[in-house]
Amino acid sequence: MAEELHFGHAAQKLDMLPSALGRYIKLLEEDLGTRLLSRSTRNVSLTAHGALFLGDAKEIVAKADQLQQRFKKLARQNSGRLRIGAIDSATINLVPHVLHIFRERWPEVDIQIVEDKSSKLLPKLKSGRLDLIFIRPTDQMDDVLENQFLFYEDVVLAISDKHRLAQCGEIVVSDLENVPMIVPERRVRPHSYDLTLDLFDNASFKPRLVQIADEKQTIINMVAAELGAAIMPKWVTRMSALNVKFIPLAKEYINIRQKLPLSAVWVKDSRDETRDNMMAVVMQELEVISQQY
Repeated sequence: MAEELHFGHAAQKLDMLPSALGRYIKLLEEDLGTRLLSRSTRNVSLTAHGALFLGDAKEIVAKADQLQQRFKKLARQNSGRLRIGAIDSATINLVPHVLHIFRERWPEVDIQIVEDKSSKLLPKLKSGRLDLIFIRPTDQMDDVLENQFLFYEDVVLAISDKHRLAQCGEIVVSDLENVPMIVPERRVRPHSYDLTLDLFDNASFKPRLVQIADEKQTIINMVAAELGAAIMPKWVTRMSALNVKFIPLAKEYINIRQKLPLSAVWVKDSRDETRDNMMAVVMQELEVISQQY
């Protein structure tokens, strides 16, 4: 209106009736407590206050447009990137499996993968450095996080192929009496540590614990060196393991399997179409993936 100085022309540009435009301007003037336009039967002109308001209003509108464009650009950038965090278990099969399918559908998306422990990935997710993580969920997840349980992993006993138990088809707890059990430090890998101790909950003897390694490949190497046995996730059978035999636990220990949950976690109420597309692939392929764990 300030540029046209004509109600009819200005209303036409704004795709509204001249009378409606006139009401909006009157309401604005009443709200500001001053006249912005000087009207007569033949022409319309800006008052002194109107000219002052016009300059400031143009600056505000320009900044609003810039802000809108800035965030539209950020949205486009974010839609082309997905930062995933995953524990070692997830990087073995789950992540490669879903990435293969995801890239076929959205080849333009830049995928970044960070492998770390659950305790290290959670802070990175909450600080915005990751968009989606695959972890062992904690007993009490933060309220700001969305936790989608995926499946439980099977467990096996890793033992030297020279040990008397190496010929067993399955293992029961009584077999492990007097067998040194290699476990990680609890503060480093709480799920792995508790997995071993929980197996002996109802045993008539206490396990012989040996805390000499935290990383799974190192533990397997210690098993190969006949320093003890280890209760481990089934996926470790895919790692290089000379002189090591992996034996399943007896079916009666199904509750032990539930000590190894795997979940997808992301920030609750955050809008991210790319992340949601990835989760759609995960849930679509979940039955196939879980059978490999």
